[in-house]
Amino acid sequence: MKAYHLGALDGLESWRLVDVPERVPGHGQILIRVHAVSLNYRDVVIANGHYPFPAPTCDMIPVSDGAGEIIGVGPGVRGWKVGDRVAGIFSQSWQGGRQPDDAWITTLGGAVDGMLAQQVVLDQSGLVRVPAHLTWEEAATLPCAGVTAWNALNGLGTLKAGDTVLALGTGGVSIFATQLAAAAGARVIVTSSSDVKLKRAKVLGAHDLINYRTTPDWHKEVLRITEGRGVDRVIEIGGSGTIAQSIGSVRPGGVIALMGLLAEGEPVDPGAILMAGAIVRGIMVGSREMFEDMTRSIGLHRLRPEIQRVYAFSQARTALADLAKGQHVGKLVIRVSESG
Repeated sequence: MKAYHLGALDGLESWRLVDVPERVPGHGQILIRVHAVSLNYRDVVIANGHYPFPAPTCDMIPVSDGAGEIIGVGPGVRGWKVGDRVAGIFSQSWQGGRQPDDAWITTLGGAVDGMLAQQVVLDQSGLVRVPAHLTWEEAATLPCAGVTAWNALNGLGTLKAGDTVLALGTGGVSIFATQLAAAAGARVIVTSSSDVKLKRAKVLGAHDLINYRTTPDWHKEVLRITEGRGVDRVIEIGGSGTIAQSIGSVRPGGVIALMGLLAEGEPVDPGAILMAGAIVRGIMVGSREMFEDMTRSIGLHRLRPEIQRVYAFSQARTALADLAKGQHVGKLVIRVSESG
């Protein structure tokens, strides 16, 4: 069987395609034929050796997000059968409720082997069923970006129809948040430096568009759009120079969902948070329960994740390099299997 392994964690060329033994599921485990995986910026940070959380070592399998079909079940497995369409959850130990203490040390493609292989074995509690209307490539985008967006919107109080969401940029999380929020009846404001990307965001559900290059003080435009009220949620991806304007965009009691690392040395003014009455909440993807809630919503609304490009398994390093360029809208996906 073929899989990618991490090399020296010294750059985007560190991924290498290798032969590994066939996997056999043990007690309570599931054997999955992986059909597709999707990339997250986390994969770039890990490959460059800059990941600040528990990270994989050399010869481990990268990438957290993948979808496929069950081809074998171990003894003691309940509720799963061969042929089921599944995706792995990001943190294998986070089933529901509050984030457990060991969440960071059970993340796929982080502290444990990930999904960039033709076959993987996961515990039966580390899977969810994927919506039947999605392709393998679309299903592979859900575990990290999709669940992160769902958690950002609903993890601290459910998003309501009529609420306003500000999504920064057009990467995977922000586009998922745009689609999910619009489906819930919320008003969505999207920022980008590209009018082309903004036009695509409009098609995917955005109501208001802001080009932050032509409107550098974009928080003022957010306040104008919301008639001075501010937004209920900010999808803050940790871009350079954005946190202060995010604080300036949120209503009293609104939530800034922070899921990226702020630029080095970027100041965060506690006084501004206090004056805004804002909640700044760190997001570590989400639980299996959140994943299942999200898939029900996606199935109900027949949402289709936005994919910029699909790469062949042999092009995995090209896909990673393209991800690092940041020129895409939505997700970049690698097709692992040509069947299914």
